[in-house]
Amino acid sequence: MRLAKLARLAALCCGVTASAAYGQSPVAIGDGGSYLPVESGGYYPTVEGEVVIDDGSYPFAMESSGQACKSGCASCGDSCSSGHCDGNGILIDGLCSSCGCGRELGDPFRVFGHYKNFRIAGWSQFGYHDQNLIAFNTRKNDLQWQQAWLYAEKGLEDCGCGFGGRIDYLYGTDAPDTQSFGIDNDHWDNGWDNGPDYGHALPQAYVTVGNSNFNIKAGKFFTIIGYEVVAAPDNFFYSHAYTFNFSEPFTHTGALATLGCGDNIELFGGWVLGWDSGFEDNGDAYLGGGSYQLTDDIKVISTSVVGRFADNLSTIEKGYMHSTVVQLKLSDRLQYIIQNDWLDTEDENEVTYRETVGINQYLIHTIGDTLALGARIEWWQVDGDSQGYLGDMAAPNEVIPGDLNIYDLTLGLNYRPCANAVIRPEVRWDWVYGDRQALGATGVEILEDNNNTQTTLGVDAILLF
Repeated sequence: MRLAKLARLAALCCGVTASAAYGQSPVAIGDGGSYLPVESGGYYPTVEGEVVIDDGSYPFAMESSGQACKSGCASCGDSCSSGHCDGNGILIDGLCSSCGCGRELGDPFRVFGHYKNFRIAGWSQFGYHDQNLIAFNTRKNDLQWQQAWLYAEKGLEDCGCGFGGRIDYLYGTDAPDTQSFGIDNDHWDNGWDNGPDYGHALPQAYVTVGNSNFNIKAGKFFTIIGYEVVAAPDNFFYSHAYTFNFSEPFTHTGALATLGCGDNIELFGGWVLGWDSGFEDNGDAYLGGGSYQLTDDIKVISTSVVGRFADNLSTIEKGYMHSTVVQLKLSDRLQYIIQNDWLDTEDENEVTYRETVGINQYLIHTIGDTLALGARIEWWQVDGDSQGYLGDMAAPNEVIPGDLNIYDLTLGLNYRPCANAVIRPEVRWDWVYGDRQALGATGVEILEDNNNTQTTLGVDAILLF
């Protein structure tokens, strides 16, 4: 049964059932936000602004210092901006990637090709899992077409002033999770369903003005909050974290400015109409933050949204949400990421609406061009003061349950048989601690049959075009 993501949040935190769609999604693939596009050849998630920077295949192609690059850098010569290769194509700091060096898989084949800074591209994702999860993967024991994604994008130039934009179209079982569910009135794409599981979505439609150093985006776009995203190629794992699905916005309608300050700092700031609406007023909030390259091996991404997140007939919610992501390169082949999210909101009567904390950690080991191993562990907490968890809304003689604590551990790998495909098998363990009986009374079951533990096997395949 489909439920709106916001209403599922309310059901979890407010004891309110829902009747509409789901949803969330990332920053735009290849534009301003928290991730570079895996779909355009494979990249490691990071903040780089509007410009798509091809800095090597994902999994990374890495070699030892002093060795000759397998290809690419020798022909690039001094144009290798990251300085990984000298003019003779010799590695000088252990990572050969910025010019495509070591990319044994080559570039993905593009059906539509591209012309200068304009391109049309996309991917298809097919997935299977043996247990249902409350976030996205809810159709167990069934091979499903989760994402048929197509986008058209015109990027911005490095200097001067120009215009660009992007539009994304999505069909599949993930589309209802990506519609404009923030206002349950079937506006924009919220009513574009095809049966109980499949649907259509237009998660992005925006224009940009400026250049790669300073630009303004206006329209409907993915949030800059958080680490994981809806777009399958931009995540290492097939399944999603609870923090991503229940404590973060997916999309915004509004305007967002991006400013590059030298080589190491990028700042974001803008105004949006709440959370997850499509060109319709759902509040007003500040959205902003920054990306800071502290050292060659450490990057910090800090983003916030504050204001009215929802203001419609069914929900009024205002407050503060903050996310910090630290990316650490432990070695040429080993990446560690830690994310902390804090959400604190209240209703029109200044009663706690949602209060959640999430800490997610990722460890990704790149074995070569074709194989990488990863682990994710998450702690997600819903505070007992949250309305839906009774909290301040409890009746005089009603017992208030304590905090709800959920843990999940996921182990997986990414295998690339060719540049246009990635296969992601995984095994996931979930644990729920708290008053599951009280939670079940609200109509929400975190795991199947309201169990406190669950093991889930899953695998998907992504084909880029």
